Amino acid sequence: MIPLSPFLCVITDEALCPVTIAAMALKGGAAMIQLRHKSASGSQLFSWAVEIRNQCKNYRSLFIINDRVDIAMASGADGVHLGQQDMPATVARKLLGKKCIIGVSASSLEEALQAEKDGADYIGFGHIYPTLSKEKGFAPLGTKTLQHAATFISLPMIAIGGVSPENAASLISCGASGVAVISAVTRTDDPAMAARELVAALKGNNA
Repeated sequence: MIPLSPFLCVITDEALCPVTIAAMALKGGAAMIQLRHKSASGSQLFSWAVEIRNQCKNYRSLFIINDRVDIAMASGADGVHLGQQDMPATVARKLLGKKCIIGVSASSLEEALQAEKDGADYIGFGHIYPTLSKEKGFAPLGTKTLQHAATFISLPMIAIGGVSPENAASLISCGASGVAVISAVTRTDDPAMAARELVAALKGNNA
């Protein structure tokens, strides 16, 4: 089950130890951890996945694997997150079953609607603001695009891209159920505190 809105998802940073980042993000209140590492071997990903899965269980948070359906299945992760170039959500669903969470990245309303049609459980929508965490081939979508998409999509939407404590609450008010970050937590002196500040900003929206 997707966490109650509003919630924080922290995506691991390829330049840092995923297990360490996950531990600090969870300490700060992250409700979802996504293990993302494009260049790691399958054996290394599996090892990290098992450790992070156990951490997430202790905090009752969700653990999601980026791209790798096989690692998600083998490690007992709660779900998988798929990009537009990854395995179709319809195929992943056949492999993972009904209980497993499937998220799909979308950068347009059309992609989000297709993901919903294909059986996704949530949409990772962005990038909303400029970001240096990932190379993007298109301009930031902005909050108006997020708000417009949210009126047509019934699934929870996780806003990503340039999220900070200063803008996190506005993304929720535009229709996002949660926010996802990388550098806003991982590239700080105190990732646990950074996560805590983001969670506080999100909850402040509902105060």
